[in-house]
Amino acid sequence: MRIVELIIDDKEDLNGIEAVSIVEFPAIESNFIALSEHLELAKVDDEKRILMGAALIPNKKIYRRNGEDEYYIFFSDDTVRKASELFLMNSNQNNATLEHDKKLKDLSVVESWIVEDTEMDKSKKYGLNAPVGTWMVSMKVNNDAIWNDFVKTGKVKGFSIEGYFSDKLEMSLQIEKEKELIEKIKSIITNAETNKKNYGK
Repeated sequence: MRIVELIIDDKEDLNGIEAVSIVEFPAIESNFIALSEHLELAKVDDEKRILMGAALIPNKKIYRRNGEDEYYIFFSDDTVRKASELFLMNSNQNNATLEHDKKLKDLSVVESWIVEDTEMDKSKKYGLNAPVGTWMVSMKVNNDAIWNDFVKTGKVKGFSIEGYFSDKLEMSLQIEKEKELIEKIKSIITNAETNKKNYGK
């Protein structure tokens, strides 16, 4: 089965993360944890209503199927870092959805960081074993219906990103095609100039 690296194309305005979705089955297979004042589900008034989890894990193969076409995708450390930076630079921290379908109000990413050290990282304190390079986020949930009906009931278990990326292989092939085209154009111009000189004589 083929493995496709997805990257952020600096030439494309749309590339990057548009939103973070809360889902039952996160593609990266990393559940989030719900943080309350006492790290347990206490009374609603006492809860911080914060979800913490991995948004993207570098070099992790994620299964995809498009009709009959089956393949894996992955993101490099560099792409994960760039995606996390663009997410905030483009002010997308208030963009949240439920199962990549329903847009949600009153959910905001309030923390975003890259794991630099597995033993010293904040996520370790809460029992999350995120590898170095992982993009971690904490999301504040001020939406009562989502918190009570989906988070507290365990219907959603993790984050899943929504965004636009480029296929590195397809980009490489495109660059090769462009180089070949440029060489052909140069050759045509050179031949035309040579013919013009010869004809002039």
